[in-house]
Amino acid sequence: MKYDPDKHHRRSTRLNGYDYAQAGAYFVTVCTRERACLFGHVVNGEMHLNEAGEIVASVWDGLPDRFPGMEPDAFVVMPNHVHAIVAFVGAGLALPEGQGAASGARTLADVVRAFKSLSAIHVNRRLMRSGPLWHRNYYEHVVRTEPELAAIREYILANPARWDDDENNPDFTKCMDR
Repeated sequence: MKYDPDKHHRRSTRLNGYDYAQAGAYFVTVCTRERACLFGHVVNGEMHLNEAGEIVASVWDGLPDRFPGMEPDAFVVMPNHVHAIVAFVGAGLALPEGQGAASGARTLADVVRAFKSLSAIHVNRRLMRSGPLWHRNYYEHVVRTEPELAAIREYILANPARWDDDENNPDFTKCMDR
């Protein structure tokens, strides 16, 4: 299919001109391709990881070894997505007011790219499957204040308890009919 800019365009959620390598906290959500439930099940408000989910969690836990200065914060693997806070240390929370300077430092995109690539390789090998594991893009949000950081942490950690009402849950529409 030939590229058509009128049909083939994606709106970026990135802040224009923002340096995603600067110190601060970032909220990230990565969904599986076609929102396939591959990582386990939520039972009574608790996430129970299967082998693929454990691989994903393990890859996430290993990222600070690859990215010095990255500190993982709240993180949860759900049946078909992950939520995480990524913090780059060295300053306070990221504030979007100034223009970001060019930097040779690793960026949020580098961290997410490594996570998606490594976890896809390991999960696909273990499950003897091929093809994309993750949705092509990801959601990110620059965390600007300590109260916002606390609220996002709470949201992430409480995510399994809200699974029945989560729009990422394939049974969400069934739950809406209750």
